[in-house]
Formats: sequence, C-alpha cells, structure tokens
Amino acid sequence: MITKLSSTEIIHFLVILLIILVPARFLGEICRRYKLPAIIGEIFAGIIVGPTLLGTFFPEVFRNIFIEAPKASGAFDGIANIGIILLMFIAGFEVDLKQIRQNGKQAIAISLSGIIFPFAIGFLTVWFLYKDHFANGVNNQLVTSLFFGTALSITALSVITKILLDLDILKTRIGNIVLTAAMVDDFLGWILFSIIIQMMNAGKEQVSFWSVITVVLFAAFMLTGGRWIIHRLLAYAGKSGKMSNVFTVAVCLCFIGAAVTEALGVRAVFGAFLVGVAIGDSEYFTEAHKQVLHQFTINVLAPLFFASVGLRLNFISNFNLEIVVLILVIACFAKLIGARIGSSLSGMTRNESVAVAFGMNARGSQEIVLGLIALQAKIISGPVFEGLVVMTVVTMVISGPIMKYYFLKDQKLQLAQL
Repeated sequence: MITKLSSTEIIHFLVILLIILVPARFLGEICRRYKLPAIIGEIFAGIIVGPTLLGTFFPEVFRNIFIEAPKASGAFDGIANIGIILLMFIAGFEVDLKQIRQNGKQAIAISLSGIIFPFAIGFLTVWFLYKDHFANGVNNQLVTSLFFGTALSITALSVITKILLDLDILKTRIGNIVLTAAMVDDFLGWILFSIIIQMMNAGKEQVSFWSVITVVLFAAFMLTGGRWIIHRLLAYAGKSGKMSNVFTVAVCLCFIGAAVTEALGVRAVFGAFLVGVAIGDSEYFTEAHKQVLHQFTINVLAPLFFASVGLRLNFISNFNLEIVVLILVIACFAKLIGARIGSSLSGMTRNESVAVAFGMNARGSQEIVLGLIALQAKIISGPVFEGLVVMTVVTMVISGPIMKYYFLKDQKLQLAQL
C-alpha cells in the first residue's frame, strides 16, 4: 500500500523547505555579491539551521522541525537528492568532448599529473594514519584510503569555469587548456569513484573484476552508442517544435541514467553526469533548454541539497582541528605540486604554471557529494567529512584570487619583455 503524507506532515514538509531554502538563497546571494561561490553560503545556511547552531542553542525547536515528523524529513531528503542528480546532469553539459580532443596533449599532461599526485599522496597519508585519524569502527582501511585518493584528485569543473569567466580568459589558449584539463580530471575522477562505490557496496576490501568492467562498459556505451541513441530521441522530440518536449525527454533520460547506475551499484549522480556529457553537445538540446534547467536547479533545488549537507554537520561536537588541517594541507600540497609539474611539462611559463595549479586546486560540489556518499556508507566519520567540507570551501575561496594574481603577473612580465 502506498503511504501518503497527512495534512499535518505536508505542512511540516513545506515548513522545512522554507526554513532551509530562504537562508540558503539569501546567504548564497551574499556570497555571489562578493565573488564567492554560492555553495559556501548554502552550506553555511544548513549549519545555522542544523545541529551545529539551532540544534545546540534551541534543541527543542530543532527537534520539532526536523525530527518529530520523519516522513516530512524523508520527503525533503528526496527533493534534495533530485537536486544533486540534476546538478550533476548540468555539470555533464560542461564536458566538451571535442575540446578534449583538440587540446588533448597538454590538457592530459596537466590532468594526469593532477590526478596521480593527489591520489598517491591522499592514499598513502590515510593508509599510514588510518588508525590514528581515519578509523571509524569499521575495518575498511583500503576502501577509505582509495576514497581519499580519489576525492582529493577531482577538480571542480564548475568552479574553474566560473574563475575563468571572472578573469575573462575562458576563450584564451590558457583558459581552454585549463578547462579541458579540468574536464578530463572530472571525468576520470568519477570513473575511479564509481569503482570505489562498488567496493563500498561489496562491504569488503575486494571488488570483483566484473563490477569494474560493468562500470567502464556503461561509461563507454554512454559516450558512443548511448550518445547516438540519446541524440536520436532528442531529435524525435524536437520534431513537434515544442521546447517543452525536448526538455522533458532530456530530464527523463537523466533520471533513467541515474536509475541504471544506481541499479549497477554505482550512485545515481554518476549516471546523471554521464547522460549530461552525452547530451551536452546535442544540437537539439539548445542553450535555451540548458538555461531553463540551470536556473531552476541552481536557484531552487541545489541550495536545498547543499543546505542539507550543513544539516548533517555538527561543528561544535564533532569538529577536529587536527583532522581539518591535515586534510587541507595534503589536499592543497598534492594538487598544487601535481598540476604544477604537468603544466610545466606542457610548456607553460612559471607564472602560468602556478596560475594553472591554483585553478586546478579548486574543489566544489563533487567533493561534497563524494564525501556525503562515503559518510552514508560509513567509510568515513563525521569529523573527517567536516574536514572535507572545510577543505572544499577554503580551496574555492583562495583559488580565484591567487590564479588572477599570477596570470596578471605573467601578462605584465610578457609586456615588459616586448
């Protein structure tokens, strides 16, 4: 029998939406005004109305809102998950496969070094410090180490795109190379993480050969035959001339891809991301379609998800400064060194290499999503998840200004040499 929300639970659900969405949008807009990613304000909104502040100083109010009506809270969690699925769908649009082929050599050099170094350093750090800092009562040392290596190696494609737009260098040679490297970085990182999710679901330190093959084959299919099928479906939907038909088909395909990867043992966000990559360059899914979906997701659904991240954090009872500093240091050190080496090998000047390294150091929603999945799977503990959130916020804040400084410094040096 299908259970329905009662009238009281519907009211409770709407109250939860309002209490979370209003401060999330308000603080997100404040961050945008000061040239910061809105995600920072959205997470902070969740911290304010979550257990950290509201739950600590007004526990009865917090309990009445978020705990007393579990069905209403469950409904909110469902809406928040739709938000992150659509956000990853949109992130897939930014992966331009043609651009990856055009700027392949330099971008791959930067991307691979920017993945290998953080992965190795993150893995080894957690492996050797597991018992002291990263153990959480479950014997999953290998999986936890692999998770951290992957989480620290992924670059936030959306954050880098915003930085390049703000600096007005998105269409320059350097901008194209950085964006392409971030695309490769993002895509390879999600492939790695999908394999680690298989290991999480296995509940042991080994993952079957067929699990890995399944993930790789599905990703390959989505970028080849699946991509062709999707384009044909969009073309058929567009014959009527109605924008709404194409839009509906695209969103349905997103949900189908999400459901398939979830069924394969990989989280739904990965399937949504792959469908977004496949749809991204379709002539039938126009910029107008993307803008409609982008505006609704970014301004309504995504803030609910990132505020829900803050709801899961308690910086008063769980905050561990030592873990936060450790994660921040190894994340920045590994990414900066790796990207710096790759950009130098690809022929960039010293200042260009440093600018690229700090651009590639930017983390974003992907790390939050991965961390939340790992937290739910009991791969990491609450304090470690908080460390990942702090690392994400800090790298988002510092990457833009430092990248701008070294890029302008390189331009001044080149002008002086003329």
